[in-house]
Amino acid sequence: MFSPYYAWARRSGPADPENHCALNVALYGARARRWAMTERGRGAIARDAESFRIGPSRLAWNGRELAIEINEVAVPWPLPLRGNVRVVPTALNEVAFTLDSNGRHRWQPIAPCCRVSVDFDHPNLHWRGNGYFDINHGDAPLERDFRSWQWSRAATRTGTVISYDTIAREGADKTIALHVDSEARLDRIAPLAAAPLPRTMWRIDRSARADADAPVRVVSTLEDAPFYARSHLAASMRGEDVAVMHESLSLDRFQMPIVQAMLPFRMPRRRGPA
Repeated sequence: MFSPYYAWARRSGPADPENHCALNVALYGARARRWAMTERGRGAIARDAESFRIGPSRLAWNGRELAIEINEVAVPWPLPLRGNVRVVPTALNEVAFTLDSNGRHRWQPIAPCCRVSVDFDHPNLHWRGNGYFDINHGDAPLERDFRSWQWSRAATRTGTVISYDTIAREGADKTIALHVDSEARLDRIAPLAAAPLPRTMWRIDRSARADADAPVRVVSTLEDAPFYARSHLAASMRGEDVAVMHESLSLDRFQMPIVQAMLPFRMPRRRGPA
């Protein structure tokens, strides 16, 4: 989705997306903060209906859970990043949403409510908690149709609340607000109030959806990049105090040549089958 190599390849015509694959792994915390997003070409991937191998890492679905075997090298410091993640949905959602007026971009919260287990050998890290799994797919580059978006999800006592605000280059902007329970029963809800948040160090605009009568607080900015920010927020949603995972994306920034030139430092490309 955010590969500079794919963007460069598209300048001369249609490019093969399977020649630009990566598994992005990000760990945040005082004990371990690591990032890996090594891109690999078609010769290093293999996939079928139940599994997807990218270099030495692999994702596999057995009908009940998603098992992710991670064997990567972090950047900028070349430290090992090896472990396993299990994602067990409480139920699956088959409804997808279009994000643009032309229907070229789609988003599907496949498993809005999950149980997640994380077990890493390098670094030594173990965690259990709730999680979330979704996909984006489309028929055109994101930067062609969007200027930016704001997305958030929060686990509540009754399920998950998701907000998705997209700013279009042409046509209407879009707001999607959902409540999904543990059985994947999905309800469109009225959008919560938009609350402005402080800009990031890279001057990325942030805003979040929450109850109008309660403040929204940035607990920590987990990822602060020239075109993207991931944040942990504290907010109130539908009368409940919740922890919120939030992302801000500036596609105006992403398509700037200087930003494209910076991306390989966080997203190296490895040649060959490994």
